[in-house]
Amino acid sequence: MTSDPQRFEILVVPEHIEGDDHASLAGAAIRSAIVAATGDHGESGYPRYVGQGVEADIDPATRTVEALLIDGAELDYGLSARVVEPKSL
Repeated sequence: MTSDPQRFEILVVPEHIEGDDHASLAGAAIRSAIVAATGDHGESGYPRYVGQGVEADIDPATRTVEALLIDGAELDYGLSARVVEPKSL
């Protein structure tokens, strides 16, 4: 049994946005997705999370996105992905 979180919310925001509080990030987000653990590990070696057109390898300890596809494509320059706990389940 794993103790890794089973769900995260990924917020795609302009790269210049600072901070990590949910309200500020959500207000600046151009896309969000709730992703759930698949039980697999991605090529990065980190757990794979999938949902709402987003596939991500996330380091659950640091909440860092190690690999990301949105609708099958890589993230555009000038954007960053932030991981937060889902606001509601």
